[in-house]
Amino acid sequence: MSDPTSIPTLFARGRLTALDEASSRRLMEREPADAGALAPDVSAILDDVRERGDQALLEMAQRFDGVELESVEVPRERWDAALAALDPGVRAALERAARNIRRFHEAQIPAEISVETEPGVRITRRWAPLGTVGVYAPGGRAAYPSSVLMGVVPARAAGVREVVVCSPPGPSGEPPAEVLAACALGGATRLFAVGGAGAVAAMAFGTETIPAVDAVVGPGNRWVTEAKRQVAGRVLIDSPAGPSEVLVVADGSADAALAAHELLAQAEHDPDAACVLVTPSAEVARNAEVALARLLAEAPRREVAEAALASNGAILVTDTLDDALRFAEAYAPEHLSIMTEEAAEDARRVPTAGTTFVGPWASVAFGDYLTGANHVLPTAGRARSFSGLSSQHFMRSYTVQEITREAAVAMADDVARLADSEGLPAHAGAALARRSS
Repeated sequence: MSDPTSIPTLFARGRLTALDEASSRRLMEREPADAGALAPDVSAILDDVRERGDQALLEMAQRFDGVELESVEVPRERWDAALAALDPGVRAALERAARNIRRFHEAQIPAEISVETEPGVRITRRWAPLGTVGVYAPGGRAAYPSSVLMGVVPARAAGVREVVVCSPPGPSGEPPAEVLAACALGGATRLFAVGGAGAVAAMAFGTETIPAVDAVVGPGNRWVTEAKRQVAGRVLIDSPAGPSEVLVVADGSADAALAAHELLAQAEHDPDAACVLVTPSAEVARNAEVALARLLAEAPRREVAEAALASNGAILVTDTLDDALRFAEAYAPEHLSIMTEEAAEDARRVPTAGTTFVGPWASVAFGDYLTGANHVLPTAGRARSFSGLSSQHFMRSYTVQEITREAAVAMADDVARLADSEGLPAHAGAALARRSS
């Protein structure tokens, strides 16, 4: 067991300005060292599933999961039985989470807009749900019914007709009972005991059993992430999210023990998780290290957490709070926790986060499970470009253009001039023809 008085092993500690260039780059990039090396192996899995369908998936279940399956589909009666047998307290918590997720994601459905850009020209933007979507629910180290809800409930809120779920099989040949129950509770239409890159391939290309989908969403390991990268363009993906991460910004008013809890909560996810505290207070930094050591000594997932902290953990001291907030903006974390005196105002200064938790009471754990916000979020700095999963990921927009005869006549000459300048005379002719019709 860890010594509760020892200082935890971290990838980086001390003053932010003292970090060497290589360490700073590593903190910002946060990509697993072998991420690029996976590409050929993932590509081979995608090709195999595309060519051999269910047979390839059955062989992968035996090779990767150690189970022999007769079919990859989990019958609906198994979900219903799992839901009926679920601990009543856990069921009530999942139902509460599903209600909040639905409430928040229904509110995100965009409204139709209609604009008259000039007299007689009206453009309308409309939204329609995708037909079929695939939700990946990770497995392996733990069961994640919350990830099922985070994918399935927003899709249903958006009006998606068919929502299929893929999740790795356990020793019984099925995903964990909690995952089955969440599928029933959340409103999934089909469930398949398929994991990893093979699941992404099956949903993207379709097999004899698994339908091809319009979008693949959900978190996963580096194999799932790489597979999503490779099928992006054929299907919509949410974002190429990787291991979980948190950045805590704290000033001298912060409770260092609460900051340490946030670091440990993310560290226990995965050995590749990133957990960073940045503060202008040397005292908060010291106290957080001590608190983290005590928490690690009693952590059931201590080995996982210690590996994460050693590879991607940091407690850094800045000259000022402004420096800490500038670092946060550049770091662009999946989860940002602001523990400062003016937390709400400081949070507005860091728009580059997947989701932000304001103040000492707003633990990331609440957002992971119950608030209704989505926990499928961009990682590794991608929050600078990508958004977290929302209802809009399950919808597409299209425009409708209405043009009166008078407007057509008024636009014809200018359209013809522009078309001629681009060497497209038939475009010019189509516009000018409206003047004489």
